[in-house]
Amino acid sequence: MNRFDGKTVVVTGGGGGIGGATSRRFAQEGAKVAVCDLNLDAAEKVAAAIRADGGQAQAFRCDITDRASVDAAVADVEAQLGPIDVLVNNAGWDVFKPFTKTESSDWDKLIAINLVGALNMHHAVLPGMAARKAGRIVNIASDAARVGSSGEAVYAACKGGLVAFSKTIAREHSRHGITVNVVCPGPTDTALFADYKEGAGNPEKLLEAFKRSIPLGRIGQPEDLPGAIAFFASDDAGYVTGQVLSVSGGLTMNG
Repeated sequence: MNRFDGKTVVVTGGGGGIGGATSRRFAQEGAKVAVCDLNLDAAEKVAAAIRADGGQAQAFRCDITDRASVDAAVADVEAQLGPIDVLVNNAGWDVFKPFTKTESSDWDKLIAINLVGALNMHHAVLPGMAARKAGRIVNIASDAARVGSSGEAVYAACKGGLVAFSKTIAREHSRHGITVNVVCPGPTDTALFADYKEGAGNPEKLLEAFKRSIPLGRIGQPEDLPGAIAFFASDDAGYVTGQVLSVSGGLTMNG
């Protein structure tokens, strides 16, 4: 028996690198996966690949910055796949500039996607989980939240806020049988990291510097994340809540 047989799992940003890998992992373990993304074509590509491999997945368009879009997506997911058992807040966005070079419009977009978007998803999903007295939430933050990251000041602030928010929600909803935990990726080979490299001016030099600084000697791949995410979402982590785990090849080591 698979760990997530019969479970409905929502993955935001499911059409991207980490989101796609996470969606595939849950489907392989028996879940009905709602691949949610602003880019419906990208979400459908992931969902179609899962179905072709014999898994269960459907694509849903969801703009996490728009509460009406979130509410509509959550209603559609529950109508088609059933009550949500697991929520993975993975969607994110960044702009790579020194803070004094950013504009307030950058801040607005960063906060809307990386913090408010997660708040919207929690607010839409938590009441149902609380009523059922069961649920798993896994929030994808960043090691930037734990140690900072040059060129990502507002992004780091949002992810730091998501960590603090997660711990608070873990406390508020422990009595409902809901666990809330955080996975912090380090540098990972995604489209977002490609943008980061380009913003550095010398992408190959930056890539080599990262490799030298990571004890395990390589940049992370999207497939490195789903194991930790699935653990927090599983019954194996039933007595784990309010915790933060870095998946960064040892780049950061926090006790």
